[in-house]
Amino acid sequence: MVVPEGLPADWLSASATTPVPDTPALTARDLDAVDSIVTGCAVAIAETGTLVLDAGPGQGRRQLTLAPDHHVCVVHVPGQVVDSLPQALERLVPHRPSAWISGPSATSDIELSRVEGVHGPRALDVVLVATDAPPTAPSTDPPAPH
Repeated sequence: MVVPEGLPADWLSASATTPVPDTPALTARDLDAVDSIVTGCAVAIAETGTLVLDAGPGQGRRQLTLAPDHHVCVVHVPGQVVDSLPQALERLVPHRPSAWISGPSATSDIELSRVEGVHGPRALDVVLVATDAPPTAPSTDPPAPH
């Protein structure tokens, strides 16, 4: 399981697998061979079920969120959940790279045969963690280069 920089260590304390820290040395081929990743998110949109990751702490680089077959995303509720897209946009910093995830990757061919995992994980699990803490303000700093 690969974990991005800034992921809280206690999120993995009960895991039976050994976390592998994400580094720029991990190539797309390396990430494709990984069983799963665990990330946080910047905001979650209730109306569409969309998760938005903006490369902030604990979210990782875009390549990390697109290559492995299984993505586990932790969402703090109610602090990170908004009702609609306009509310989500208010929380995001425009110059940060973002990945918008609305379920496992899938496509259909001309005969409408569904194929999952074409452009991202085949499986997406969302873990909702109830917290009383207010949402954190987004960082206006650009993400660190990877």
